[in-house]
Amino acid sequence: MKIAEVAQQFDISSDTLRYYERIGLLRPVARNASGIREYGESDLARIEFIKCLRGAGVSIEALTAYMRLLDEGDGTLAERKAILEQQRGLIQQRIDEMQAGLARLDYKIAHYEDLIVATEQKMQQ
Repeated sequence: MKIAEVAQQFDISSDTLRYYERIGLLRPVARNASGIREYGESDLARIEFIKCLRGAGVSIEALTAYMRLLDEGDGTLAERKAILEQQRGLIQQRIDEMQAGLARLDYKIAHYEDLIVATEQKMQQ
């Protein structure tokens, strides 16, 4: 699959894919005789994983460290797990903060609904 097709499939730019390769998130992508990148199934799986974790807010630095360890093999299982656990904790903290913000918004919306109803009732009297 060529870079434009991959970019479209994952809704990311070709520049982002090149950047991911340059910083080591992606292994060097195979190229055809013309020098054009040809993404294989393992590349696509890796991009899907990266996109999912980036969407969850995992930092480029954490992902880069994780991918480097992944490429080093099974001797890094504990280190990879530690990175994932740390990132999970950070994501859970953000979720908790967002839930608190959502609860505050729900409270304020209900408060305004009560005020609107009370104002409408006064106007009808």
